[in-house]
Amino acid sequence: MFLSELLALGAATCIAMSGMLINELNGKVGLFRLALWQMTAAVIMTGTVSVILGGWRHVEAWHVGYLAASSLFGIMIASTTYFAAIYAAGARVTALLFSLTSPFALLLGYLVLGETISLRQSGGVALVLAGIVLAVGLPGKPGIHAKHPVKPGGNVPWRGVVLGIITALGQALGSLCARPAMAAGVEPFTAMAIRSGLAALFFIVIALLPIAALKDRQSFAWRHLGLGVAASFFGTGLGMSLLMAALAQGNVGIVSTLSSMTPVVILPMLWVRTGKPPAATAWIGAALAVIGTALISL
Repeated sequence: MFLSELLALGAATCIAMSGMLINELNGKVGLFRLALWQMTAAVIMTGTVSVILGGWRHVEAWHVGYLAASSLFGIMIASTTYFAAIYAAGARVTALLFSLTSPFALLLGYLVLGETISLRQSGGVALVLAGIVLAVGLPGKPGIHAKHPVKPGGNVPWRGVVLGIITALGQALGSLCARPAMAAGVEPFTAMAIRSGLAALFFIVIALLPIAALKDRQSFAWRHLGLGVAASFFGTGLGMSLLMAALAQGNVGIVSTLSSMTPVVILPMLWVRTGKPPAATAWIGAALAVIGTALISL
């Protein structure tokens, strides 16, 4: 297997690990505090790499405008709903719903940029949807705690499904907004530092607002901070670094497909964590979602 493919699979593994760590903070750290920790850690990590690479020298004012819009949709909104989806429905279900990012990106490209959609890509969208329905089931009563794998067959809370869909749509919008700046040659780590830096400022303002509903009522613990920073390291730091390295060396379609293996990679992690093997429908549904993404991306 080529190096770029290994790097892409490594990115998928890191993102899955990040989701598992976030799941451990369910009920212990509030959403906005977790988002602040994640974005602060992300801007420190990506900003440091950007300074080393000298990426800031090539950033223009109009680049920042597009990246700010990307930050709004892809981080400020999508990251918050991503954490909330993991808290509500668990890491496995959220990873599957995140597969909707490719169909949403395809639809936005058609509506906004006038890109064409082939019959093969339409089939890919159908496979992604079929895989999610098979592995997750239809939404039902929110009676199962999100720390445990949600069983197929209608046990997923509606709230978790809606939050997962919003996350995927936000990510697709964020990618669409960032596309002009990235096409103009903005260094990827610099772009991520700008996006996460603006998001960190947003969450700092949220933390300072005297709104009781936004306050984190859970007590602070260094262990929780460590888990939050570790999740940011695996997801935004190492995971995105591996993905950028894979894109720099390999075929974009193949790398995009392999990096979307998160719904499959997370299943053995859950098996180890809970001691219970995921249902067959979980494996089949995750595989269908990845195949569908391949048909869209390749």
